[in-house]
Amino acid sequence: MSIDHKLLLSQIQALGQTLGFSQIAVAPVDLSSAEPHLQNWLAQNFHGSMDYMARHGLKRARPADLVPGTLSVLTARMNYLPRDTTEGWQDKEWQRLRNPQEAAVSIYARGRDYHKVMRNRLDKLAQQVDALLDEALKPERFEYRAFTDSAPVLEAELATRSGQGWRGKHSLVLNREAGSMFFLGEIFLNVALPASESTSAHCGQCTACIDVCPTQAIVAPGLVDARRCISYLTIEHEGAIDEALRPLLGNHIYGCDDCQLICPWNKFAQTSTLPDFDVRAGLVGQNMAHLLAWSEADFLRYTEGSPIRRIGHVRWLRNLAVVAGNALRQTDDTPLRQALQAHSAHPSDVVREHVQWALAQQHGV
Repeated sequence: MSIDHKLLLSQIQALGQTLGFSQIAVAPVDLSSAEPHLQNWLAQNFHGSMDYMARHGLKRARPADLVPGTLSVLTARMNYLPRDTTEGWQDKEWQRLRNPQEAAVSIYARGRDYHKVMRNRLDKLAQQVDALLDEALKPERFEYRAFTDSAPVLEAELATRSGQGWRGKHSLVLNREAGSMFFLGEIFLNVALPASESTSAHCGQCTACIDVCPTQAIVAPGLVDARRCISYLTIEHEGAIDEALRPLLGNHIYGCDDCQLICPWNKFAQTSTLPDFDVRAGLVGQNMAHLLAWSEADFLRYTEGSPIRRIGHVRWLRNLAVVAGNALRQTDDTPLRQALQAHSAHPSDVVREHVQWALAQQHGV
């Protein structure tokens, strides 16, 4: 008995939609043509201190090496704009970023940790695929592994090769109907499914994302030096943030959406169908002094189930100190200065150094 691949994929896509996925497609496992770009990126140390990127090397471009027996990859896309997002949301975010008193958290991190949401739903989808294959020809033992930003996987490459979109000049995946405000996930299967048709790029001559990047981290179209990227600096990077880059962070305390906010394609960004990505109380619209007053216990309580928790309280305070310093450069804010001074004897050398730097930025000094 042969498999009707077209019917099977349409059934999988229908199941995916019920689980909150925006699109399901199939990627091939041969990503060898992506290896030179990956090698060049690593050779220039654009991965910064993300040693795991170099450690896994070309395994990222070889799905069948990562998971032996993999014959095809299901790719999944899930919108994450909160359900109550209204028209003009980009303008509102720009206003937030221009407010020196407010600490800005990247949109994707304002709700539940997407790793948990995506992984659970990818597992459910894989189990449903297993049930679909019961009546068709399939391996003696159906095997799969689900990933979302959790293993050495070239997620954007798999997404583009399966027609989820194209790589924008900021290196993120862009979709004509959904912009870039979505998460990606994959299911590695030991079942051979025909690859979906890829799509062409539609950035044209636009360089808005390159031009708007506060730290000029996009060094060429599609090439990002993570060492300068605000998302990397506030999330992945441990230790001190380069003093030359600190003023450029503005009021970003966790992640950065600037290259996505400016992108014309995000006028088509879609809201999520899931409550998981609704904005949590306490993380948005907060002034820096309030967040600096959080004890470690407060931090753990307010970030429970949030992707923010993984950076820990020390990096949280480090980030807040940088943006507080940037705010003090613009205005004399006594409560903010006092909130910083409360950490001047913090056990962490990193926190103490960033607090001292921030206090030295005081307006008029």
